[in-house]
Amino acid sequence: MRIGVPREVSPDQRLVAATPLTVQQLIKLGYDVAIETGAGLGANIPDTAYSDVGAAITGKDEAWASDIVITVDQPDATHRALLADGATLITRMQPDDEPDVVTELQARGVTALNLLSVPRISRAQALDVLSTMSNVSGYRGIIEAAEEYPGMFAGQVTAAGSTKPARVFVIGAGVAGLAALGAAGSLGADVHAYDVRADAAEQIESMGATFVRIDTEAQESADGYAKELTDDQAAATARVYAEQSALADIVVTTALIRGKAPITITKEMVEAMRPGSVIVDLAAQGGGNCELTVPGEKIVTANGVTILGYTDLPGRMPKHTSQLYGTNIVNLMKLLTPGKDGALVLDLDDVILRGITVTHDGEIYWPPPPIQVSAAPAPAPASVDATPDTAVTEQPAAPGLSKKTKNLLGALAGALILIGIITVSPAAFTGHMTVFVLAVVVGFYVILGVTHSLHTPLMAQTNAISGIILVGSLLQIGSDNIVITIIAMIAAAVASINIFGGFHVASRMLAMFQKES
Repeated sequence: MRIGVPREVSPDQRLVAATPLTVQQLIKLGYDVAIETGAGLGANIPDTAYSDVGAAITGKDEAWASDIVITVDQPDATHRALLADGATLITRMQPDDEPDVVTELQARGVTALNLLSVPRISRAQALDVLSTMSNVSGYRGIIEAAEEYPGMFAGQVTAAGSTKPARVFVIGAGVAGLAALGAAGSLGADVHAYDVRADAAEQIESMGATFVRIDTEAQESADGYAKELTDDQAAATARVYAEQSALADIVVTTALIRGKAPITITKEMVEAMRPGSVIVDLAAQGGGNCELTVPGEKIVTANGVTILGYTDLPGRMPKHTSQLYGTNIVNLMKLLTPGKDGALVLDLDDVILRGITVTHDGEIYWPPPPIQVSAAPAPAPASVDATPDTAVTEQPAAPGLSKKTKNLLGALAGALILIGIITVSPAAFTGHMTVFVLAVVVGFYVILGVTHSLHTPLMAQTNAISGIILVGSLLQIGSDNIVITIIAMIAAAVASINIFGGFHVASRMLAMFQKES
């Protein structure tokens, strides 16, 4: 089968759905690849780069008439008309907002796969286009903020005095938020962040940022995304947003609920911010989290606050974003090509493929069935009918021995066995056994009975003990008793491992603290 990669319809779209690296991977899956002339120019990829890896450079009609067509944005009606009946279209779609497009594709037997509806499960992360774009947006948003901010992100110490680092406040710790606070932190800013989801605090702090705590119940939907707050929760978070935005030099907002952006930064909050402050509204495509955001535009308020409502942040880094987007598609094609023979197989029993299928074989498969993800709360236990006729009375489990009692009985049994062995053994064995038991007790408290953080300082002592054991075992290897000889050889081997392993670890640790010349 042939995969067509046409030029994007919008002249403002600089991304391309395939790069030379991803074309190579598609060819390895058994597909022929046709690239429309100039498809990669927006990402600075010439046609020759595609032809060098085996792709065919074709005209517009040939690319759109391929068996499988991959694009970044959903094509308009004119270009959809170029699709062959029964073809497969892989792109970013909004089926809920455009039911007419769904009906049109269904009528023509086109298989439409929506890259924006990839289920949020671990197995699907490699082909999650939404996460890819969000990550790039978060990173690029900080770069744009640094361009507009009239100060330095990192604090500086000079002969003339010192400056404080810029204070960045990130609202929302999803993929875009984490990318933003990571980029801001790497530039040296003092980063603070907040998210309504319960597990966000740990993620924020793991990135080196400060989590802003709000005394209100955390919110999270069944699919792992944030959901709408109650009135009391919204009032509490609004107070904190007002306090933090007034303190911040850079505010990054990322809140999107089902594609729509709730207002988190009001006009009054903007008026309370310092002149020169910057707001990066990463949710501008959903209407904007800031009340004054103009989607797609940059504005400067009367009090000197710059608000960035850019909606094309991934397209401002077309080289790497195209590569990431193309890799997402390659991972999807691997799932669609189990035989690696260039034959597309759409398995609707696969939750990933079912989740992205909009139309197939003249049928509409939208919306997909809900998928329970790991981030979802555990379902409530089913209620039990406790009426006398149907209730089942559980019998109490028979009481078992406690762990403490079991340990005591085990120790007692061991002691009795040891006493029995000593009673029938020669005097020399009794002496050796006494030394062995004492060595076990002392060794436990010296080595095993200390915390892991103290193991390294004790390494020298353990090596010394191992050395004593090694010397003793070497003296016993020449014994006439074969049992003693075997035990001595095992002891010598174990002690040698500990000694030489300790030297190796110590050498590696010393190398860590050595300065390169």
